[in-house]
Amino acid sequence: MPHLFEPLQLREISLPNRIGMSPMCQYSAHEGVAGDWHVVHYGSRAIGGLGLMFVEATAVLPDGRISPGDLGLWSDAQIEPLAHIVRQAKAQGCVAAAQLAHAGRKAGVGLGWEAQRSLTKEEGGWQSVAPSAIAFGEGYDVPQALDEAGIRKVIDAFVSATRRALAAGFDAVEVHAAHGYLLHQFLSPLSNQRSDNYGGSFENRSRLLREVVAAVRAEWPQNLPVFVRLSATDWVEDGWDIDETIEVCRLLKGLGVDLVDVSSGGLVPWAKIPAGPGFQTVFAQRIRKEAGIATAAVGLITSPAQADHIVRTGQADVVLLGRELLRNPYWPLAAARELGQTVAWPPQYLRAAPPGSPGR
Repeated sequence: MPHLFEPLQLREISLPNRIGMSPMCQYSAHEGVAGDWHVVHYGSRAIGGLGLMFVEATAVLPDGRISPGDLGLWSDAQIEPLAHIVRQAKAQGCVAAAQLAHAGRKAGVGLGWEAQRSLTKEEGGWQSVAPSAIAFGEGYDVPQALDEAGIRKVIDAFVSATRRALAAGFDAVEVHAAHGYLLHQFLSPLSNQRSDNYGGSFENRSRLLREVVAAVRAEWPQNLPVFVRLSATDWVEDGWDIDETIEVCRLLKGLGVDLVDVSSGGLVPWAKIPAGPGFQTVFAQRIRKEAGIATAAVGLITSPAQADHIVRTGQADVVLLGRELLRNPYWPLAAARELGQTVAWPPQYLRAAPPGSPGR
């Protein structure tokens, strides 16, 4: 079996190792444009030896932002600042992936460290949209249910954002369909109570995701990979579950998706999630085995030995870290030393590297 520091080929893109950074919103953009914070934040993690780096949820429409501080790709003015980040990553041998997103009924709230409630128009908020007019929870406004014209606008926005992601130089693109955001809202019967072609049956509830993925895959070059992030379960009875996730992953594979980024939850605020070390890897393993598609595991993965074990035992092809990389941007370099693997260091840092380490 491969190990944590073995390369992974995805179409014509080769990840130098199996360590990735999970997309984590920084809530620091202005009008969707990346700034100095993003340059330093992402540049540090690329220098730290990541094989794959997801840039945070990037909205395809202004009203698809989680907060006013979210990144966006609805305007050409947003391309070059992201291209700067991508160039930094490539210079360090790190594959940069764009995560395209629409927050749906969870849009228009405060920054991540502020109270999570719908902002008023005076505070910079806006009308949210969703499959059905059902609020996410207390403090959230009731969203406007999308009609078919609104659905078409969303699909077209994903396509336009994909085109801009390519112009920015990203090597991979991910469709965000997890954590209770718009595409997840269509998947789950808890948030989707439509009676048209986009609601009711599994086929109908998964229709928008399939249409978005097909449109993104058609726009994205065939030699570059497409990923999808899914919540494997809502952790609520009668919600979206792992069996439906496996079924939709089989369909996504047929649409040209190369890897599924497996998370869970986020659909409703009252879900009881049994969080613990590697608590979501069982979902990644089942999807990998039963849908026959590459997976990335995420969720309370903290130690090099744990991450290596996930890859060596076939639970996932890639391990994504979140909070650990906020604490230590150079986690991959430290992990290589702990696991006895020789990896390349930036030449500027070679004086601190283990003896015999090559430069990038």
